[in-house]
Amino acid sequence: MTRRYYVPDLQSQSPVVQLPSEEASHAARVMRVQTGDWIELFDGLGHQAAAEVMSVGKRECVVRCDTIEAVDRESSVALDLAIGFPKPDRAKEMIERLTELGVARVFPIVFERTQRPPADNLLGKLRRIVVESCKQSGRNVLMDIEPPTDFASFSEAISASSNPSEGSVDGELSGLAWQRVLVAMPDSPPLIATEVKSSVEGSVSVQHRPSVLALIGPEGGLSEAEHRHCNELGADSVGLGRRILRIETAASVVAARLVVDW
Repeated sequence: MTRRYYVPDLQSQSPVVQLPSEEASHAARVMRVQTGDWIELFDGLGHQAAAEVMSVGKRECVVRCDTIEAVDRESSVALDLAIGFPKPDRAKEMIERLTELGVARVFPIVFERTQRPPADNLLGKLRRIVVESCKQSGRNVLMDIEPPTDFASFSEAISASSNPSEGSVDGELSGLAWQRVLVAMPDSPPLIATEVKSSVEGSVSVQHRPSVLALIGPEGGLSEAEHRHCNELGADSVGLGRRILRIETAASVVAARLVVDW
């Protein structure tokens, strides 16, 4: 168990910082921090700080941090995953693993064979899991979980990323850009991290690092029409082995192979 706490407004509060109520309650009741103890804070945007506990109560914890550091533990290549989400209990495990591995963003996609998109209350729980996983793993940047979107709308975002001069996408999918797009499909050439690396080296996205998108279908996989459309948009089909993997396993395999400190 780690004495690491999420304070989204860390920089604006410093040097005297009051932990959010949920974090303060955890510090007091679970970790039983005492005045004079040292803990670590992070803001989910890449910053962390060592802080000394000044006062602590059942639902309140006030600390002092004199120095805030930008500590980068992100991958050299930003990996985004567009996933046909599994059932809630499996989705929770998936999000925990993907956060620890260092995935940048997750897009819940409604494919033809998606049984049901994640509900708003589940998304709230998953975003809390992201915070807890960052606390445990030492990651300073929160993995984003975007609102669910249908495959047709997301396809437009992929098309705009590949051909920015030919059109634009409005709303939450605007401004997305990837230097390489992959789609996981059985009986496809194997996913080789070094090959992906060489194809995006030297590229820079809006996040000042190259970005890769990988699509992972729902239970039952992508339909033939969806797979064909992905290829028409420039996505390369990649295989993950000779066996059929569950959604959360496939997502973790893709992340484990591509999220590395190149």
